[in-house]
Amino acid sequence: MVRSARSLLARCGLRRRTLGLLALLGALGLESACATSGAVSSPKEIVKHVQERGIDPAAVAVPFEITPEMAAWVRERVPADEPIDTRLDHLFSVVMSDLGLSYEAGYTATAREVFATRRANCLGFTSLLVGLARELGIPTFYLAIDDVERFSRDGDLVVVSGHVSAAFDMGSQVKVLEFTLAPVAKARDARRLNDLQATAVHYSNLGATQLRQGEVDAAIAQFRIALALDPEFAGAHTNLGVALRRAGDLVAAEAEYRQALELDPETLSAYQNLAALLRLQGRAEEAVELLRLAERKGTRNPYSYLSLGDLSMRFRRLDEAKRFYRRALRLYRQDAEPYAAMGLWALASGDRRGAQRWLARAQKINAENERVQRLAAKLG
Repeated sequence: MVRSARSLLARCGLRRRTLGLLALLGALGLESACATSGAVSSPKEIVKHVQERGIDPAAVAVPFEITPEMAAWVRERVPADEPIDTRLDHLFSVVMSDLGLSYEAGYTATAREVFATRRANCLGFTSLLVGLARELGIPTFYLAIDDVERFSRDGDLVVVSGHVSAAFDMGSQVKVLEFTLAPVAKARDARRLNDLQATAVHYSNLGATQLRQGEVDAAIAQFRIALALDPEFAGAHTNLGVALRRAGDLVAAEAEYRQALELDPETLSAYQNLAALLRLQGRAEEAVELLRLAERKGTRNPYSYLSLGDLSMRFRRLDEAKRFYRRALRLYRQDAEPYAAMGLWALASGDRRGAQRWLARAQKINAENERVQRLAAKLG
């Protein structure tokens, strides 16, 4: 059996020092990138939508809903008679200065939870800003910024993390309210999310966290809520497929991967997960074709190349493995794992001294990495 890393999609995972940032994007470019209109829904509308799809409303929290206490708090601090853009700047300043929020990448929380705990990732911060701003009559919305993407490995999962911000359309420009030091994306890389989509992202994130913690059944329930809210959310279909595979339901997992590809043929993680599943079932030829197709589409995920390199190593295709490992190294030079992979390749090629050099470089970055330790053990 070939053991391959599976990709898990989550919105917001930038591990950077907390910082508030206001930025402007050109409105015309953003509008052309936004696939949805009528983005604002009330919490009651979202609850009704969930109920119509057979989900218990009690199981769903609207991420941007605020409490009466939060409403009073923000109205005390931000004058209602200010111009709307000034009011938004004032709100942003108050939130950053008075709440003392700390950034926590793996903590997906509602606006209420962020306000209570003073902890947030970019999605939780966005929900807080959206809820408070709308209380002040400012129609803010969720903005997915697709070119801000990071990859990390968590056991046999590869976590693909995107970025979400709050935004306000000023007519000639769009004001973006950031909770990260990452550079603001170009307008063509930003997508406006309606409130149902944003709530779906929230539940997909919760499911991703639970899956990383080994809570497979709970994760499946969260992904199903996400898909009830947004049936065309390809990332949630992929995540559900990962969870179903972990639960042992390979037929249902394959169906979810294929649904993700049908909805968005650019979902590279769905290609990679489906290929791994097909190979597990002995359908190697189809798996190879899928991987070739994914390769032609391109990927910035270094762990995809590491998995492909591992596959090549297993079948002693050493030149091919070297090419895959070098691509992973070019993408993520700050990670120890590609260096260790090159060391294992060097050792398999008979170059023990080269393997030792690769090991030294990998250990400088992270001596505790599993692949680094495996290389060290092989070298004695």
